[in-house]
Amino acid sequence: MDFELRSDYIPLCDLLKYCGVTETGGMAKHLIAEGMVLVDGQVELRKTCKIRAGQVVSGDGFTINVA
Repeated sequence: MDFELRSDYIPLCDLLKYCGVTETGGMAKHLIAEGMVLVDGQVELRKTCKIRAGQVVSGDGFTINVA
């Protein structure tokens, strides 16, 4: 799926919640802490990692292209 960024960045946990990957921010943080989320192909463990335009966030069953 594609996500259009409306500011300089979005925290990773918020992106997962807004795109419907998880139902809540807490669930998003748990998914990240478990090492189940990749940013540009690398495991990302920082829950509030700044996601900027051009990055790709992926995991089990989802891929988010940030524009």
